[in-house]
Amino acid sequence: MLLAGKVALVTGGARGIGAATARLFVAEGARVAIADRRAEEAAALVAEIEAAHPGAALFVPLDVTSETDWQSAVERIEAAFGPIGVLVNNAGIIRVAPIEALDVETFRKVIDTNLVGTFLGIRCVTPSLRRAGGGSIVNFSSVQGLEGRQGFGAYAASKFGIRGLTRSAAIELGPDGIRVNAVVPGPTKTKMIERPGWSDADYDAMYGKYPLMRMADAQEVARMVLFLASDQSSFCTGGDYLVDGGTLAGKPRD
Repeated sequence: MLLAGKVALVTGGARGIGAATARLFVAEGARVAIADRRAEEAAALVAEIEAAHPGAALFVPLDVTSETDWQSAVERIEAAFGPIGVLVNNAGIIRVAPIEALDVETFRKVIDTNLVGTFLGIRCVTPSLRRAGGGSIVNFSSVQGLEGRQGFGAYAASKFGIRGLTRSAAIELGPDGIRVNAVVPGPTKTKMIERPGWSDADYDAMYGKYPLMRMADAQEVARMVLFLASDQSSFCTGGDYLVDGGTLAGKPRD
């Protein structure tokens, strides 16, 4: 029970890595607020968790680009569960287009959701983390936060930015007993990367050139989030933690 007695907030918690993280956190003893704009999916996940762990899950509607939403979410969570001890800034979006074809509105939407949303999460939840006596913030970067990729200009910019924000926050919040780290997932089986008409064989062909020759399951990434959220990582802050199947180890096989 690595998170016994802790209160966690997981953004983008209705599905994918966020949902896997919420399930794992509850299994490890936490009470979890699932924050998302997808009300129906989030409510279904809360009902699933509550059936096995009554009183362990709460849905909080949240647009991560809205400071007002963040403030309301913190107030609701504290009223229901008490101060927040773990923040997982998982919510994010991808838009793929070459830079010359990428309109400013789309670029700003990606930056606002991924980078500004993470910034607002850190800023709005930090007072609650202090009230909890310290805790852990886990941000989500990406392998595109460590290398560029054609068509990923907006996404890469946001994910590089999250790594810089993580380091600055770690320096500022360390004296309060608040650790701040970034998870760096590689290709993961979630709705975000689905391509219409693709089969499992298509995905395997796309990612089979990397060392582990497959995509990650969301649960594999969630286990890294659990490590960083728990006291198992008590001397870890300001770092990048790869769960990328060797994507960044070097040049892929021919």
